[in-house]
Amino acid sequence: MTETPRTRAIPERATLDGLEDKWVAVWDREGTYAFDRTKDRAQVYSIDTPPPTVSGSLHVGHVFSYTHTDTVARFQRMRGKEVFYPIGWDDNGLPTERRVQNHFGVRCDPSLPYDPSFEPPEKPGKNQIPVSRRNFIELCERLTEVDEKAFEEMWRRVGLSVDWSHLYTTIGTRARAASQRAFLRNLRRGEAYLSEAPTLWDVTFRTAVAQAELENRDQAGAFHRLVFQGPEGPLHVETTRPELLPACVALVAHPDDARFQPLFGKSARTPLFDVEVPVVAHRLADPEKGSGLVMVCTFGDTTDVVWWRELDLPIRAVVGRDGRIAPEAPAGVPVGPYAELAGKTLHGARERIVEMLRASGDLDGDPKPVTRPVSFYEKGSKPLEIVTTRQWYVRNGGRDEELRRRFVEAGRRISWHPAYMRTRYENWVEGLNGDWLVSRQRFFGVPIPVWYPLDDAGEPRYDTPLVPDEALLPVDPSTDVPEGYEAGRRDVPGGFTADPDIFDTWATSSLTPQIAGRWTDDADLFARVFPFDLRPQAHDIIRTWLFSTVVRSELEFGSLPWTNAALSGWILDPDRKKMSKSVGNVVTPLGLLQQFGSDAVRYWAANGRPGTDTAFDTAQIKVGRRLATKVLNASKFVLGLPGEADPEALTPLDRAMLTGLADVVAEATAAFEDYDYTRALNVTERFFWQFCDDYLELVKQRAYGEGPASAAARSALRSALDTLLRLFAPFLPFATEEVWSWWKEGSVHRAPWPEPGERGGDVRVLTATAEALSQVRKAKSTAGASMRAEVAGAVLRGADAGLVARGDLAAAGVITDLSVAESEGEGVTAEVVLA
Repeated sequence: MTETPRTRAIPERATLDGLEDKWVAVWDREGTYAFDRTKDRAQVYSIDTPPPTVSGSLHVGHVFSYTHTDTVARFQRMRGKEVFYPIGWDDNGLPTERRVQNHFGVRCDPSLPYDPSFEPPEKPGKNQIPVSRRNFIELCERLTEVDEKAFEEMWRRVGLSVDWSHLYTTIGTRARAASQRAFLRNLRRGEAYLSEAPTLWDVTFRTAVAQAELENRDQAGAFHRLVFQGPEGPLHVETTRPELLPACVALVAHPDDARFQPLFGKSARTPLFDVEVPVVAHRLADPEKGSGLVMVCTFGDTTDVVWWRELDLPIRAVVGRDGRIAPEAPAGVPVGPYAELAGKTLHGARERIVEMLRASGDLDGDPKPVTRPVSFYEKGSKPLEIVTTRQWYVRNGGRDEELRRRFVEAGRRISWHPAYMRTRYENWVEGLNGDWLVSRQRFFGVPIPVWYPLDDAGEPRYDTPLVPDEALLPVDPSTDVPEGYEAGRRDVPGGFTADPDIFDTWATSSLTPQIAGRWTDDADLFARVFPFDLRPQAHDIIRTWLFSTVVRSELEFGSLPWTNAALSGWILDPDRKKMSKSVGNVVTPLGLLQQFGSDAVRYWAANGRPGTDTAFDTAQIKVGRRLATKVLNASKFVLGLPGEADPEALTPLDRAMLTGLADVVAEATAAFEDYDYTRALNVTERFFWQFCDDYLELVKQRAYGEGPASAAARSALRSALDTLLRLFAPFLPFATEEVWSWWKEGSVHRAPWPEPGERGGDVRVLTATAEALSQVRKAKSTAGASMRAEVAGAVLRGADAGLVARGDLAAAGVITDLSVAESEGEGVTAEVVLA
């Protein structure tokens, strides 16, 4: 005989309400999820958790994807791994700056001195107050601290099993040191370099933008047919950017276009400005587009950059960093007509030059409306321009075929979940057209740790940058002084000047394994967790976060940063559109968590398959609450049964149920090992409802009785409950922990994951008996009788009739006379005669 379970704390009424507050406090107090750093690398499972951007509030999409990771973490912990599961806050960069500007009503002006007594207005006005860079950074830090507390409270309520003692921020001391250290090593090895070149530029935020941050949006425009003067008469060029005419440096056509082959090597003159430009050939010109002849301007789009570079053309830059036409004409461009455009916005310049072209007769016909894709910064509201700036780059294979192949091969060594996501990675890497631009002209971020010596005229010597010793990191070049100089030599001839830029936020986020693993200050910990086992993330940032992390790890360590990548889909609104704060269609999770409970919301999230976009659905959240409630109630019944249990006296029905459960354990385990948490949940849930609706009802009367068969029923029920609680624990952490506490010592989340066990029973016994009970219930329902109404007689027929557990069926169906008749039909049928 086995002992009666400890049932010291079963409540009179089991409820989900209040479980989050209760168990979050217990887990925190008892260190349930604390990482044991004495374990060696083979015993550790480490997770490179995405640091959410701290710029407002979380939305339900965050809960969705982070729940996926948490189920994996809980599974691995129960499988015996010591799980390193840190979390961080991504609090540097543009989103934080924008939030600070709007919240406090300020804007950063680096030319202003620091004001130690500055306080923002209580009610910001329409006009933002200019503040120094240091004041602005202090406001960023103040607001992110408030946001971070709210984020932590939300994640605790969701039940993330992270170790909060390993919390980091991407602007913290450790992150800045790691970011600067990695960059300086890239620089030393020649992987980072400074270059003055055409750069994608957002005129609103006045910062450079990387290729990975682009998105195309359809934009209304018009084709303008301009008349150039060729060597043998007029030449027609169609363009949507007539305002860039003073920046024209060439006309280009496809080398096979017979119409223009006689002109290659000759010159034409631009309308209005009468500037001589060459007519050249290039394969990227499209003979079918417009007139087939294109004007090359420096710079209208990225194709202009390719033509400029490959055809060795001059630069005539006319667009300033503010998005206006530069005040001074480029060399060789007449000042007279240019003065009509100088200082205007690009829209205003377009309108004015069209007027001038029409007046001069150089506009052929009226502009033709067109809608075309235009490049935008993903967080911007105006089309990107291309301006010539000095920026820092890290080599990523965009201009090096051998390096590109190296990163493609690295992607093939990653285990992708789902597997098809690897194709998205490879398509991105193979489509790169330039190196990774990592510098940004912003304020709140990790400073680029570089100074430049100034010559006797006060001009920076960019070819000989000054860098700090790694032991001094992190540094801020705007306040710190390079070795060998005094502070008074800052920004004076013969002295030094600081690089004014910061790193792109991805340049720091690409180092999350190094930051979380304490690469710069805890070599012992780093050796126990790196390379990490898992990178979970959304599929839309494969091109940014995932790829850039691979780049930094391959360049620094010659290895992958992690072995597995698990991709989550997006959350869609009822119209099947991606939820996004910028669109305004997000649902915040707090109300859902309060109304339905965290387990219910987690259930909905876990039903979103890996890599698959999922619609937000409160109906499924309600199903999750019903499931969690059923776990409490079914457990209360099982644990409330009096008497001892005896596994030695199991009946064929008991063994059938336990065999079916063993199959579920095997399938759920295999699913989790393949990172398919949804399948693990589905098979467990399906069995649980069969267990409650069929097996539990069939053995209820026997379990209350005395004797070996009754003890066997109690044994099977308790064994099944023990296993089911552990199977459900990754998904319903609060309900399962509550039940476990009624019965067991310790936490279910530190209990071992169940093993399949023996499969000595015949699952058809339970299937056949359950089917017979279903037919008895249907007969009663059809007759309008109570489910407890007596059945005078029932005859079982069919090939499986002999498998039915007749004693349990008779008790559950209240059947007086139950018999089996020979039959060759499949399955089992029941002929029922009510009393």
